[in-house]
Amino acid sequence: MLTLDKIYHAKYILKKVIRETDIIHAPNINPESEIYLKTENLQITGSFKVRGAYYRMSQLTDEEKAKGVIACSAGNHAQGVALAAAKNGIRSIICLPDGAPISKVEATKSHGAEVCLVKGVYDDAYAEALRQRDEYGYTFIHPFDDEDVIAGQGTIGLELVEQLPDMDAVIVPIGGGGLISGVAFAIKSLNPNIRVYGVQAAGAPSMYNAVRDGKPETLESVSTIADGIAVKAPGENTFRYCSEYVDEIVTVNDDEISAAILALMEKQKLVTEGAGAVSVAAAMFNKVPIKGKKTVCLLSGGNIDVTILSRVIKRGLLMSGRSCSLNIELIDKPGQLMDVSRIIADLGGNVISVHHERANEGSAVNGCYLRLMLETRNYEHITQIKNELKKNGFKIVND
Repeated sequence: MLTLDKIYHAKYILKKVIRETDIIHAPNINPESEIYLKTENLQITGSFKVRGAYYRMSQLTDEEKAKGVIACSAGNHAQGVALAAAKNGIRSIICLPDGAPISKVEATKSHGAEVCLVKGVYDDAYAEALRQRDEYGYTFIHPFDDEDVIAGQGTIGLELVEQLPDMDAVIVPIGGGGLISGVAFAIKSLNPNIRVYGVQAAGAPSMYNAVRDGKPETLESVSTIADGIAVKAPGENTFRYCSEYVDEIVTVNDDEISAAILALMEKQKLVTEGAGAVSVAAAMFNKVPIKGKKTVCLLSGGNIDVTILSRVIKRGLLMSGRSCSLNIELIDKPGQLMDVSRIIADLGGNVISVHHERANEGSAVNGCYLRLMLETRNYEHITQIKNELKKNGFKIVND
C-alpha cells in the first residue's frame, strides 16, 4: 500500500540520483492568479519519469536485479527506466513500436538500454514486453500503475510543500495517472486544504471519463499532440487514488496546448513537450478556479520532438492571436493591393505572405482574391485591422 513513509523513503533513495527541480514564478501566464512553475522538464532525462523508475528498481530483490527488467514506452518512461537500470547495474530491455521517432530510440539506447523494436503500435509493443517477461523472467516496470512508481513520483509533492508551503493549488498533467496519484497523495496527506487539479488532453480523456462515470474505461482511440499522456485506459490503482485525492479533472485541446508551449518558450524561456504544458494551458485558459490563488503548474517533461516543434509554434501563434490569415475579395484594378497594405502597415501589422488570384466561376468578371498571412499582437489587433479594412470598403471572405 502507498504510504507517506514510503514516499519519504523514495525521497531518501532518490536524493543522490535526481535533481530537486526549481519552482519559478511566472507572472505572465495568468495575470489573475499567482502562478509558479515546477520545472520537471529540467529533470535528468528531461522528465519526472526517472523518479518512479529508479525507486521501483531500488526495491527489487537481488534475484530480480540479476534477471533484468523490461519496459514498454515510446518516450519518457523508456529513458527513465534505461537510466535507472544503468545506475543500478541492471540489464534493461525496452520494447518500442517500430514507428517511434528515431530521436527517442537513440535517446533510450544512449542511457544503456537494449531496444527491441516491435512491429505495430504501442499496444503491440506492450504485448511483446509481457511475453518476454513471462518467457525470460524479467521484471516488468509499469509506467504508472505500480505502488513503488507512484511513490517515486510522489516525491514531487513533498518538494512542492517544502518549496512553496503556502500554495493554494497545484495543477498536474494526467496520462495513466501515476504522477498525479503520487503528488496528490503526498500533498493531501500533509495539507488537505491544498487543491489538486488534474489535466488531460481532450483527445485522450481516459481518467477524466473514468472519474466522471465512477469506473475505469478504455478509449477506442486517442489523438493529441501531447503524446506523453495519450493513454487509452487509466490504471486500477491510479483510478482509485485520483477518485479519492484529486479535487477536479479538466481537459484542454491541442490549440490550447500549443499556445501554452509557445507562452512557456517566449515568456519563461522554457521548452516543454505537449504533455508537460497541459497544466499551463489549464491555467492560461481558466479551466480551473485559481483566480487570486497561489498556484503551481507542474511541467512534467521537456522532450518535445524538434521535428514537430515548428508546427506546434505555428499553431500556438494562431491560437494566441499572434498570426492571422485574411482572405479579401477585391476589384481587380490598380492600387487595391497598395491600399490594403497601407491600412495594415498603419495599424502595425506585418504581412509575411501574399497570394493573389483571379476570381473563380460565379464571381464578378473583374474580381480577384487576396490571401494574406499577418503577424499581429493579439486578437484585439486582428479585429482592429479587419474593421479598418471593412471601413475602407474591402470585403473579408469567411470572416
